[in-house]
Amino acid sequence: MMEDLMLFGGGGHCRSCIDVIETEGRYRIAGIVDVAEKVNQLVLGYPIIGTDDDLGELVKKYRYFLVTIGQIGSADVRVAKFMCLMELGASLPVIVSPFARVSKHSVIGEGTIIMHNVVVNAGAKIGRNCIINTGAIIEHDAVIGDHCHISTAAVVNGGTKIGAKTFLGSNCDTKQYIEIGEGSLINSGISVRRSVPSGKKILLERLKH
Repeated sequence: MMEDLMLFGGGGHCRSCIDVIETEGRYRIAGIVDVAEKVNQLVLGYPIIGTDDDLGELVKKYRYFLVTIGQIGSADVRVAKFMCLMELGASLPVIVSPFARVSKHSVIGEGTIIMHNVVVNAGAKIGRNCIINTGAIIEHDAVIGDHCHISTAAVVNGGTKIGAKTFLGSNCDTKQYIEIGEGSLINSGISVRRSVPSGKKILLERLKH
């Protein structure tokens, strides 16, 4: 029997999450939480049934929630929603696409979603409330902190450590065993060849030796 799952955020990322949730087939989507002006609208056929103000009552009715707000740049909104749900006693499951390849020797934190065609290799550790987006590769022994977004087709090579709240853009790749500090933003297509300090924004230049 499938458990009910509430989604928090009804935008574009939510649509991608819905596809993964439907394909995985472990949870039945009960509804979506978003802003007041969107209540009663549908997202891929699922109703927006409440707002932040309704969370206290919704958590009493539904056990499982997933933050389905996207993250480009700042992780603050996703972090705030995740922490709010945790404080209210909600459970935030790990969602894994059946089209992903996730090693049994990896660890994935609660509230994280592993999208279609992702590879998570042996020894990798992924934190809570992360987005590992379509086609990303997390290689052996890589460590991804809480609240990170590893974007489409990004490659995190072996032993790389990525600090919490970091955004790694589409088609990025990292050299093995470097460290990317907390709260960093690496724009699409950048090849990261050396360690990056916390809070660094790399938008145009390519990092070289």
